[in-house]
Amino acid sequence: MKAKQCIRLAAQGLAAGVGLATASYAAYVAVTWARYGHVKRPSHPEDDYPLLDRFMPSYEVVERHKVRIAAPAEVTFSAACDMALKDSAVIRGIFRARELVLGSKPDDKTLPRGLLAQTKALGWGVLAEVSGREIVMGAVTQAWLADVVFRAMPPDEFAAFSDPGYVKIAWTLRADPIGASESAFLTETRATTTDPTARAKFRWYWSKAAPGIWLIRRLTLGPLKREAERRARQARTEQRTATLPDR
Repeated sequence: MKAKQCIRLAAQGLAAGVGLATASYAAYVAVTWARYGHVKRPSHPEDDYPLLDRFMPSYEVVERHKVRIAAPAEVTFSAACDMALKDSAVIRGIFRARELVLGSKPDDKTLPRGLLAQTKALGWGVLAEVSGREIVMGAVTQAWLADVVFRAMPPDEFAAFSDPGYVKIAWTLRADPIGASESAFLTETRATTTDPTARAKFRWYWSKAAPGIWLIRRLTLGPLKREAERRARQARTEQRTATLPDR
């Protein structure tokens, strides 16, 4: 009897959890839909993105994240470029959920390791770069399609692109120095559509995809911080070892 009660209580708890998650997701979607097109500039000047502004000064949606890291800016930036998104089971699950919801074909392509290499292989292009500090990536696409295709463009063509039926997406990885041994990692993603029809389709897509996109961004910050700080510690150890006198 006790076993049956435990099973029943567990099932009730699971159902309640699923119901709460569903309600939370629905609320997030509704808020994202209502806020679509109403974006705010960063409140602090140091969080501005002048390099990104060159290619997309106005935009319909934006996603920003920032974390302080105990590592030099160059080390943080290198670790960000090398991030492996699909090492996380949760992130793999989010990608799989997109396939199921939109009816996409399973993505079984073999991609190079590392965020920057992977996105280039998927069709994203480099719009601008400051060596060791910042990179801006961009593509034009139809994100609402089941099997999305990203198309890179030369920087001057990307900024001027206005063919109907598309969304332009640009994002950046950036590491700002805070002294010699600390830095701030910042990432921002912007998107804008090229006509009202594309706007309606992308608004529908973004409202439903935004929770997963936000979660992916948040889930990458912790591993990035740990990896950058590990690399910084390793570099300090190697430097101390190299300066020890030979015995």
